[in-house]
Amino acid sequence: MLKQIEFACAGILLVAIVVLVGVASIARAVGSPIIWSIEMAQLIFVWLCMLAADIGMQENRHFGLQILQDNISPRARDLVELFNIVVIIGFLAFLLYYAWGNMILMHPRLVGATQIHASYIHASMVVGLILLMRTMVFKLIERIRSRGQF
Repeated sequence: MLKQIEFACAGILLVAIVVLVGVASIARAVGSPIIWSIEMAQLIFVWLCMLAADIGMQENRHFGLQILQDNISPRARDLVELFNIVVIIGFLAFLLYYAWGNMILMHPRLVGATQIHASYIHASMVVGLILLMRTMVFKLIERIRSRGQF
């Protein structure tokens, strides 16, 4: 269910960017530009990127190198995959720590014409990293259970 919610939110954000850019283009063409459209498009795009990264990770559609895994035994491949997932979870936790601090530091700053707090943009990293960690923890549990090692 959460995946469907994430997918729906990503779709809504994509439509919002397209509509915003279209309206801003028309407004600029008729001589009445929307000065806050670029900041809002950037805000929406960052949130969309983080949701899309998590959706891609859930569906195993992310970039990966298979050269090592293609040349080792299935048992060793399973161990390498488990090790990779644990490393990714640790890396995401490390990034989350600094993303949280950055979000707090950016709160007093206001973004351009919109005058919204920059922390709203940087919060996308915090939420995105939490979603990615959740996805990787579920993948770890799923891999352990499917191998009969749990």
